[in-house]
Amino acid sequence: MTSKDDLRLLIDIAQMYYGEQATQDDVAKRFNISRSLVSKYLSRARDLGIVEIRVHDELFHPYKQLEEKLKKKYDLEAVVCVNAADPSQVKQRIGDATAKYLSKVIQPDSIIGVSAGTTVYEVASNMYLNVTMNNLTFVPLVGGLGKEHTDIQANVVCDIFARRTGGVSVDLHVPVLVDSAMAKEVLLSQNFIKKTFDLMKRVDIALVGIGGAPVYDEMTKAYLHKVDPTALENKERVTGDVCYNFFDKYGRYIDTDWNRRVMAIDLEEIKKIPIVIGASGGLQKVEGIRAALRGQLINVLITDINTARELLKEE
Repeated sequence: MTSKDDLRLLIDIAQMYYGEQATQDDVAKRFNISRSLVSKYLSRARDLGIVEIRVHDELFHPYKQLEEKLKKKYDLEAVVCVNAADPSQVKQRIGDATAKYLSKVIQPDSIIGVSAGTTVYEVASNMYLNVTMNNLTFVPLVGGLGKEHTDIQANVVCDIFARRTGGVSVDLHVPVLVDSAMAKEVLLSQNFIKKTFDLMKRVDIALVGIGGAPVYDEMTKAYLHKVDPTALENKERVTGDVCYNFFDKYGRYIDTDWNRRVMAIDLEEIKKIPIVIGASGGLQKVEGIRAALRGQLINVLITDINTARELLKEE
């Protein structure tokens, strides 16, 4: 059906059905054809571009274009942007949006890896599943013992997730930072610690915060005053962190004493996880997030619109 007369017929049928909102029975009677043929002609009209069906969801999804641009620029699986008129509400809004996203992608029998931090804590606090998910396991991706910000330590956050979803949580009984690289090696050889690190290698979904320069990170700041200054050699190269692993502006691991002593999953293992959700926002985090994106440390980003717009600017 390609002649001008045939195309005219397709246009007339489409106009009556879509423009006049007639039923397919009414169209069939007017053109003296069967109802099944009307359906076939309408499908053909769509295939030829005579009819375009477009869903206008701007009112319900106002940041879709912004999200699509970020997805394309950084080759991401998904992006969710939120708006917070009050800067103090950015983490809460990101936490809520991330919880909703996580509830959509989580599956029964999933192993979910969780980092520490205020944003990840907000995700856990907002987590809710509409349906029962069996055999969910939440495993910390970083250590966390002591009195430093106990409410946002990974062990605590995992426990919140488990209670809110009916899953179970695994504990990692080590601090964020140990005294030396040798001490780390000894701890990793202990069976009860090794089991947790082995479980990290089986994670299906990781939820991580993204830190900016160390001075902006709550847990890192808590440890900095304890650290020998040499632990942060090359600190001028530090752009951000994921799971307390410091990286440069390209998202590459930096060989510092801190990184050799930190008790956490390493960056190369993070890259092997199928879904890595980065939940982070705020202008002080822009360069850290940009670096994590460059290094392909995450493939899903949940952030605020101001941060998203900065990430789209020329580098």
